[in-house]
Amino acid sequence: MKRSALGGGNPVLYHQSLPSFSLPEWAAAAGYDGVILDLQHGELGLEAACGILRSLPRDNAYAYARVGSLDPAPILRLLDSGARGIVAPTVESRAQAEALVAATKYPPLGNRSLGPSRPALYPGDVYTEAGNDAVSAVVQIETRAGVERAEEIVSTPGLDSVYIGPADLAVTHGLPGRGDWEDGPVREAIAYLREVTTAHGVTLGIYSGRPDYTAALFAEGLVDYVGLGIDLVLLNRAFNDTLAALGAARSTGSTS
Repeated sequence: MKRSALGGGNPVLYHQSLPSFSLPEWAAAAGYDGVILDLQHGELGLEAACGILRSLPRDNAYAYARVGSLDPAPILRLLDSGARGIVAPTVESRAQAEALVAATKYPPLGNRSLGPSRPALYPGDVYTEAGNDAVSAVVQIETRAGVERAEEIVSTPGLDSVYIGPADLAVTHGLPGRGDWEDGPVREAIAYLREVTTAHGVTLGIYSGRPDYTAALFAEGLVDYVGLGIDLVLLNRAFNDTLAALGAARSTGSTS
């Protein structure tokens, strides 16, 4: 799969909370490698998310969906529509990780039901094996409890990846709810989770709002991929920057 040059081989995704079919096209044209469709927060519902997934290229390994719970019913719908990864929020136990794997993987790894909702979704000699290889079970660790139980969570058979939620993790430490921490308990948790995921052959990702912070994480080898930005935040930034530039231009013009 082609990856953005700016990522240096590390996939760069974005969070999408709006029910738009156009956003993934614009993001891909800009160089993003994939998307995390966010059904936990924002305006994106199940029907819209399934439609967007069907519009994405079948071979996009980073067509992810973050669900609001471990309910297997919407997870099955998202997978049958083409999701290549399911992100489960606020995982704090081995049992929750096992539930995610069960809903995401075909037997013998899980108990996902086999349904021909899209033709040739997983090309391969054995469809179920190809499906298990193609789909990632991703736990989001975003609390102190999750970090403390990381070893039991990450060692879950069938688990593919850990995604760090830095803002919520900060809140559980009594800190402001923001990401991109340079030091303190959140930064320590990133380093610790890097050790644990490496030991178990599981990939590690994180949300970031700053390109420079993302570049530093990649340079230090702390994460394998990043969710860089949220559609609403990126739009808000573009609106503010555009109007600020207009104001500056008018101010300069009035004094010249």
